[in-house]
Amino acid sequence: MNRSSFILLLVLGALWGASFLFLRIAAPVLGAVWLIEIRVLIAGLVLLPLVVFNRQWISMLNSYRHLLIVGALNSALPFVLIAHITIELSAGATSILNAIVPIAGVVFSYLVMKEQLGLAQLCGIALGFVGVLVLMLWQQQGVSSPPLLVVVLAIIAAFSYVAGAHYTKQRLVEMPVMVYVAGTQLAAAILLLPLLPFFVPQQFPDVVVIGSVIGLAVLSTSLALVLYFKLIHQIGPTKTLTVTYLIPFFGLLWGSVFLDEAIAMNQIAGCALILSGVALSVGSKRFKKLV
Repeated sequence: MNRSSFILLLVLGALWGASFLFLRIAAPVLGAVWLIEIRVLIAGLVLLPLVVFNRQWISMLNSYRHLLIVGALNSALPFVLIAHITIELSAGATSILNAIVPIAGVVFSYLVMKEQLGLAQLCGIALGFVGVLVLMLWQQQGVSSPPLLVVVLAIIAAFSYVAGAHYTKQRLVEMPVMVYVAGTQLAAAILLLPLLPFFVPQQFPDVVVIGSVIGLAVLSTSLALVLYFKLIHQIGPTKTLTVTYLIPFFGLLWGSVFLDEAIAMNQIAGCALILSGVALSVGSKRFKKLV
């Protein structure tokens, strides 16, 4: 990995880590559904002119069924669930819970794709589970621990991401990046529209909330996804997925710096256990493929 790719990887980790900061600020005011509707709509509209300019809009229309499915699995459902979690938890704690996604990927591959699990992968899944328990059960003064419902929502969101990734690999792997990102975000916006009347915000957003929504949509969604696919092209998916280890760090950092969130021992311990579980479960699988 050269210097420019390493810098891009750090930027991607910082942007995705910042998404939890933006969510923590905006979700309590706008609610999860309205916030994510605005997020995906802006993210899609920002990239749509590029799709039209490159005359790729026909490809988007022809693949609308696949885009709707991926938009639901990769954006609408998990984004709303994560936004709801940030209403209950700090930005840092939510970013740590979100780190279980790679472990969910290993479990999904075993249950759905019928891939065999090795000892290291089983240990990795167990470590991740223990890490979540540490977050839940190790009470720290002044720091909220995630209740069971929040953990369940995080697990559902994780498996939704994984299912969306598998579907993308099967159906949309050849689609241009801009078409994929714009199409899935606009599809998610369409899917969330019927829910809006049932979750009308009770507060009017101030400048900070509006800025957070824009940052969430433009920086942590549109720009971050473009960087993600650019890195996959430059350094491959294996190295790109190391961003998983950076996101909780930046989530804790931004929450501490901008929201004065306390970083407690249960968060550090839980984060270390979950990321160790990710390293074991995903890293061992990667090693087997190499040999």
